[in-house]
Amino acid sequence: MTSIPYPRWVVALGAVALLAPAMAIGPAAAADDRRSAAVVRTDQGALRGSVAADHRSFHGIPYARPPLGALRWAPPQPGPIWTDIRDATRPGDACAQLQGLPMDRPSESENCLYLNVTTPRTSARTPRPVLVWLHGGDFRFGSGDVYGGQRLAAGGDVIVVTVNYRLGALGFLAHPALSRSGESTGNFGLQDQQAALRWVRRNAAAFGGDPGNVTLFGQSAGATSVCAQLAAPGSVGLFHRAIMQSNSCANPVQTRAEAVEAAGEFARRVGCTDPAVVASCLRGRDPARLIETAGYPGAGVDLGPAVDGRTLPVNPADALATGRLHPVPVLTGMNRDESRLVVWGMERGGLNCPEPPEPGQEPESCPLTDDQYRDQVRAMFGDRAQEVLTRYPRDDARPASETLAAVLTDHDYAEPVYSAALAFARRVPTFVYEFADEDAPFFTEGPEPTFRSGAYHCAELPYLFTVDYAEALTPAQRRLSDDMVRTWSDFARTGRADWPRLRSAAPYVRVFAGGGGSGTTDFAASHSYDFWRSLRS
Repeated sequence: MTSIPYPRWVVALGAVALLAPAMAIGPAAAADDRRSAAVVRTDQGALRGSVAADHRSFHGIPYARPPLGALRWAPPQPGPIWTDIRDATRPGDACAQLQGLPMDRPSESENCLYLNVTTPRTSARTPRPVLVWLHGGDFRFGSGDVYGGQRLAAGGDVIVVTVNYRLGALGFLAHPALSRSGESTGNFGLQDQQAALRWVRRNAAAFGGDPGNVTLFGQSAGATSVCAQLAAPGSVGLFHRAIMQSNSCANPVQTRAEAVEAAGEFARRVGCTDPAVVASCLRGRDPARLIETAGYPGAGVDLGPAVDGRTLPVNPADALATGRLHPVPVLTGMNRDESRLVVWGMERGGLNCPEPPEPGQEPESCPLTDDQYRDQVRAMFGDRAQEVLTRYPRDDARPASETLAAVLTDHDYAEPVYSAALAFARRVPTFVYEFADEDAPFFTEGPEPTFRSGAYHCAELPYLFTVDYAEALTPAQRRLSDDMVRTWSDFARTGRADWPRLRSAAPYVRVFAGGGGSGTTDFAASHSYDFWRSLRS
């Protein structure tokens, strides 16, 4: 994506338990029924979760050993075994991170390799499809438990698994000094995801799921993770369908050289500069120091998946171009106004204000001016800027912030998402969507953008999950949510959607919009796809 400084607040922007009274079969019988339904036996031991009217939930399941001490910056190890019934009614710790989105929580914990399982309340005659969710957050933020699986599990009759994986420096530091026995370093977060998928393969049946029908899905950095797993040898056979929301396999991850350079810069910033002791120095730093040094997007050090020759031997973008991704059906798409969130961050961060805010002072919200719009485009596109300005002229009918957001959305999201979809479509069944509810609820309290936020980055999440801003959905939006839940779960069940698969001669893209606006779109035309393709050539 285009490199734009994200002010601290833009990433500083819980699942709601749906409790219901017992069924009318007598209090003692109902209590016995709940206790029985709440206990599941895994290959590690028995778990007791929670039972609600339409779903069961099991939280804080340790799928790997805590990566503490000698296991910091090491591949995940098999999880613990227990003999008593383990309480699974509360989430485990989030992996070490600063404050991210409003629903996320800061953490300094390294004991964080937990997953959560949500199932329908009733049993089924045949095993249910399993959907494994990889959260977004720039590989710095997020945890699985804030994405409540009730909506998908009960509405779609599927099993939903949400996963924590190591983040930031603790998940992706590729410093050669940390190598053990010549092994590559970095990509520990990707290895965690694979360990969680192996846990699902071993234990899905205990929850009524089908280990032979697993869909891996994710949003933003989670979608990048899905792309990486599509190219990773260690994930072969662990999932059978893929859903990518708001990111694209056409966007390359870091090269090995870039990751090593970033790791060197990180070590310097954290104060570990002596080559003779850099490994012990890094291992001696506490998690708070490590996550503070990694920082926020645009201000810290870029740490994330990288080609390492082992966990990820090839860049997913290259594997996509050459057809070397695992051949599974794909559902992929984006939100129509993805980048309005970034531009709002520029406004709220005071980046557009004549006088920047003083340290510690609450920033003002300064709308982008026409001149600032043109300056931003020139800074991003250099000698091709005039072509962009001609294609996206200022229109007094809408704010300059919306025009800049349209440029960034089409360049950073629409072109790579559609390019990847066309590449997938040459080899596997591929279905493309666009989420376009212009009135999607905003995900944070306080002042909203000075322009319409629209279908911004993250706007689709409350339509699929029980997140804290899902309560704001209107009755019409809940019907749209039902439509999306049905689509995601049917795709997991069959590998198909209820619209034609994408083909170069039939570029069908399904639109999910509120107020009866769902239908189809000429995606390429509405996002100037051909223009951006020509600009990249």
